[in-house]
Amino acid sequence: MPTSELGVTIKEPNTCSSASGSPFVERAALQIAAQLAAFVEDEVLPGTDIDAGLLWAGLADLLARFGPRNSELLTRREQFQRQIDDWYGANGYGATSVPEGFLRDIGYLVDEPEPFTIGTANVDEEIATIAGPQLVVPVLNARFMLNAANARWGSLYDALYGTDALGEHSRPGPYDPRRGEQVIAWGRAFLDQAVPLAGTSWTSLCDPMTIELSDPTQFVGTTRSGLLFRNNSLHIEVVFDREHPIGRTDAAGIADLRLESALTTIVDCEDSVAAVDAADKTAAYRNWLGLMRGDLAECFDKGGLRIERVLAADKTYQAPDGATASLPGRSLLLVRNVGHLMTSPAVLLPDGNEAYEGLLDAVFTTLVALHDLKGLGRFRNSRAGSVYVVKPKMHGPEEAAFANDVFSAVEDLLGLERYTVKIGVMDEERRTSANLPACIAAVKDRVFFINTGFLDRTGDEIHTSMRAGPVMRKNDIKAARWIHTYEDRNVQIGLACGFAGRAQIGKGMWAAPDNMADMLEQKIVHPMSGASTAWVPSPTAATLHATHYHRCDVAAQQAARSAEAVADLSGLLEVPLAANSRWTEQEIAEELDNNIQGILGYVVRWIDQGVGCSKVPDIHDVGLMEDRATLRISSQHIANWLLHGIIDREQVEETIERMARLIDDQNAGDPTYRPMIDRQGNCLPIEATRSLIYEGTSQPSGYTEPLLHQFRRKAKALCSRNPTM
Repeated sequence: MPTSELGVTIKEPNTCSSASGSPFVERAALQIAAQLAAFVEDEVLPGTDIDAGLLWAGLADLLARFGPRNSELLTRREQFQRQIDDWYGANGYGATSVPEGFLRDIGYLVDEPEPFTIGTANVDEEIATIAGPQLVVPVLNARFMLNAANARWGSLYDALYGTDALGEHSRPGPYDPRRGEQVIAWGRAFLDQAVPLAGTSWTSLCDPMTIELSDPTQFVGTTRSGLLFRNNSLHIEVVFDREHPIGRTDAAGIADLRLESALTTIVDCEDSVAAVDAADKTAAYRNWLGLMRGDLAECFDKGGLRIERVLAADKTYQAPDGATASLPGRSLLLVRNVGHLMTSPAVLLPDGNEAYEGLLDAVFTTLVALHDLKGLGRFRNSRAGSVYVVKPKMHGPEEAAFANDVFSAVEDLLGLERYTVKIGVMDEERRTSANLPACIAAVKDRVFFINTGFLDRTGDEIHTSMRAGPVMRKNDIKAARWIHTYEDRNVQIGLACGFAGRAQIGKGMWAAPDNMADMLEQKIVHPMSGASTAWVPSPTAATLHATHYHRCDVAAQQAARSAEAVADLSGLLEVPLAANSRWTEQEIAEELDNNIQGILGYVVRWIDQGVGCSKVPDIHDVGLMEDRATLRISSQHIANWLLHGIIDREQVEETIERMARLIDDQNAGDPTYRPMIDRQGNCLPIEATRSLIYEGTSQPSGYTEPLLHQFRRKAKALCSRNPTM
């Protein structure tokens, strides 16, 4: 998971299991990997009242009904791309963008629906009405998932003291009283802003019994360790403990400020994991089951101690009227399924072909969630009785409608009421952005989330207009007209469709988990934009980012922006081509170094260790959270510059070798790392990097999954034959 305090990357499970997986068993004319079938029948189905025979028959029917339609949608993507490529070929390279009229003629752009309001019902308040941070965590890492789920509450003092949030990083060693004073002063100033006292300041407070709020309604109740307050629907617990090392020296005895932090967490089966076979998929579903049952646990050694991590209990308190009440102790868990593109060897169709992985995820992640819906677990996740599925990489309204129909079929299969399963539409593909109202309309009764993301969206932007000409340098793209139009339209369209008070509008990840001072300064733009959530890279970052939602009333921002007209489509369709591609040799080398170092640094862990998301040092040794979206933009950028002659293969090959040596040096302290340069024969991570670059123009939508899966399976096969690798 993107998390700074978790330290080095942890190996994912099944790192060295065979890519061929276990034997198959036949169920309803399907070939199901034996380990997946046993998991479903022995661990998932008991208690759900779902008959195994009916489940497998229903799965077979669903795959037969929706598999061909899935294939047709992928073929349609390829047709659009060929038509756009042909237009550039006929009209000369360097054209700014394909005309809107042409895009409408071929069906790439559709007519906007009449104004409508989404009808999504039974939505938890963390999504519908409370604005706050969101985490994304790889489903294959149990420890990270537990940390994320438990990040609903976080220590503001720890977050300030342990990061560079105050302008410099903490130093190893004993407690630094000077730094502690800075933390306390920052915390008091935060309280003065979020829950001001009447006629005085929290800085002057000496006796908790004398607290009088400017707004008495902000007082929520008393906990075992302090007082509970609320601001902008988020809770703050002021912890009083005169025996605590901090509270002992504090005039009021305040030992900590605990903030409601990560309201929601996306448990990710997609970009942040390396799940390439039945073993990986079974492990993913098993971890998701552990969260839904509330019994997921992870043991590890830390500081010489053996620690077991489990899910946190709810926070209880006494309300002003004396009644006992509680607040959620855990983040509301969502699950991100894979997109429509990939197939999985975990299930084979009667003709021997692999089943579409997205269809398998739809059935099995919802099936697992029955344990929450039926109250079979230790805790309740969704108190509103919903399942929240984030659906990525959909291209346009037809694909959104397809997802809607798939989940209707899943609900029928599992005996769920219609629209129990909610869909989060990730606005990360060009055709979805250009047709966003129609995409939302296609899922209007189950949509709970839209968001933006620079990396995947830019990767698709480059691939779609690959033949238009050389694109800008990556940092310059961030300032291009289309990206600002994209960000504005996403919020404006969401508000026009009635998301306020009903669904989330999200913004992208802060990728530098060690740079919290910069995050505190810059990321407030997300709630200021009217977005009700934004991704952060760690539980600590969630606590710091939560302070932004106390400073900014998102509901008020949304009300103000609701009056805006939706930004014109022409700005979105403007391709980020370089106005002047006569860069210096040094500028070109810097861009190439940055791209290839990012690709190799990520790919070597993906291929060798099965790590789908990790903190990868960039070329300047700044740790950045990387997942497949980073890989997509970097590989597409290089492919574009190769196509248009900005660089050549000789430059790419020289850079690959030099960056491989740099990455080997950066990972010298990792005992699980295998240096690339010293390997005898072919080096799979380097081979994969070459393929991602040289085949970038031909990969579907510029996606990296097909090649990554191919090379990861090779690595697992080699590892199974030689476990010492």
